[in-house]
Amino acid sequence: MSKTILITGCSSGIGYVTAHALHQQGYHVIASCRHIADVQRLQDEGLTAIHLDVTNPATIDAAIEDVMARTNHRLDALFNNGAYGQPGALEDLPTQAMRAQFETNFFGWHDLTTKLLPHFRRQGHGRIIQNSSVLGFAAMKYRGAYNASKFALEGWSDTLRLELKQTDIHISILEPGPIETQFRENALAAFLRWVTPQNSVHAQAYQQQIERLNQEKSNNRFTLPPEDCLPSILHALESPTPKIRYRITRPTQVFAVLKRLLPTRWLDDILNKAA
Repeated sequence: MSKTILITGCSSGIGYVTAHALHQQGYHVIASCRHIADVQRLQDEGLTAIHLDVTNPATIDAAIEDVMARTNHRLDALFNNGAYGQPGALEDLPTQAMRAQFETNFFGWHDLTTKLLPHFRRQGHGRIIQNSSVLGFAAMKYRGAYNASKFALEGWSDTLRLELKQTDIHISILEPGPIETQFRENALAAFLRWVTPQNSVHAQAYQQQIERLNQEKSNNRFTLPPEDCLPSILHALESPTPKIRYRITRPTQVFAVLKRLLPTRWLDDILNKAA
């Protein structure tokens, strides 16, 4: 029997590429999106696609019921991927913007994962992959909401790993750095929704951020295509001993080393320049 996997956030980027790649390799992929139009588009492309909005508990419950019906109650893996970045200095972000960030990037993932854990325990195995970020362990300015959500995800995932120690349920964390996706486009929309740049003491810095987010492609020479995440995802799914963390892109690997070796203030100087 082919292995079954539920993937969130499949409308574009890493989720989209992963869904198609695993489908081609024989996995029974259930790709989920929060917009019905994207669900239909993926179905037209030959994928099994369902509606799932992680900020809406009703759609989570309905999606789980749908998944179990489609797989005859055999789900081997979950890839939590759907997320977005909320730019803006912390002092400019209303609490509601922070809540919205956490609803998508953290609380929804908690809800979905904990509702699937009893299934994984009953069947005796499971793989959970969490798509975090280099910003899950190295904070950068004007990304505080996203930093906080990913730092929370990392701690949550580490805790769950300890609590699953006596089971055959493995949890792995992806830590991509710059990946070429629609992340910047979505981040710009979130920024303009919650922040009024001209009223901020950070107005000049925001202009640089807006120019960066408006670029059609990243000018970061270390940016990789989403396909470069696939080897790590496959290893997390298929290895008898999956890694706890997969650090993807050179910046992630470098900052992981620097965080261990450098005094915090020295690292702050480097991160300030990198931002």
